[in-house]
Amino acid sequence: MEPNERAGEGVGVQTATDITHQGGMRGNRVMPTPVRDHLDPFVVFERFFIAADQGFSTHPHRGFEIVSYMVEGGMVHEDSLGESHTAYPGDAMRITTGSGIEHSELPADGAPCNGLQLWVNLPRDRKDDDPVFQDVSGDDLPTEDAGDATVTTVVGEGSPIELATDVTYLDVTVEGSWTWDPPAGWSGFLYGVDGSGTVDGAEFGTEEFALLDGITEETRVTVESDEGVRLAAIAGAPHGEPIVQRGPFVE
Repeated sequence: MEPNERAGEGVGVQTATDITHQGGMRGNRVMPTPVRDHLDPFVVFERFFIAADQGFSTHPHRGFEIVSYMVEGGMVHEDSLGESHTAYPGDAMRITTGSGIEHSELPADGAPCNGLQLWVNLPRDRKDDDPVFQDVSGDDLPTEDAGDATVTTVVGEGSPIELATDVTYLDVTVEGSWTWDPPAGWSGFLYGVDGSGTVDGAEFGTEEFALLDGITEETRVTVESDEGVRLAAIAGAPHGEPIVQRGPFVE
């Protein structure tokens, strides 16, 4: 097991890694880190924190897709396509960087913000796609009552966000017990956003994660919490292609 890993019945829970971006913005990262590389098809996953006087000034990207999902506060996106949009809690933004795009991400309303950002590799034959920006209101993301859990589909069945890769991305709040059975052959992970509970019996909480590498037909992950836990449950179909990341570019 890796340092700080706690084994449950089927998964190991680990502490995500704190990083500091240029400009001072904090990130809490699942991948990549010095001890953990990418997880095909995923390149980067982190929770980002932007103070009121900080922000990601204009910078380039290419070769992958970005899904940003807001947790607290607002974030202003502007890009080289001429798009400008402010996302608030529960809203999502999708960027297909494709052959290249430049954008900025700044806090809105003079207040701090934070959210989740996922980078998904583009298949080799889609690297030169035209860049695209899409903003999606939280009201347009399907939310269901699953008994002891509330499940919002950020990417997947019913969501207006469509990626070049098959991905399911769920925002789940559990008060009781919830079971997830991601598609066999996919790779995935759980990330704690707020609260605490257990994943397959292992203690699990805020800024912790559990990797699911090599999902099979028998894979079923059970999350339980008495007080309530909010988490992101994310899985995707691997491309089986090398992920070559050079900072903001994925070749």
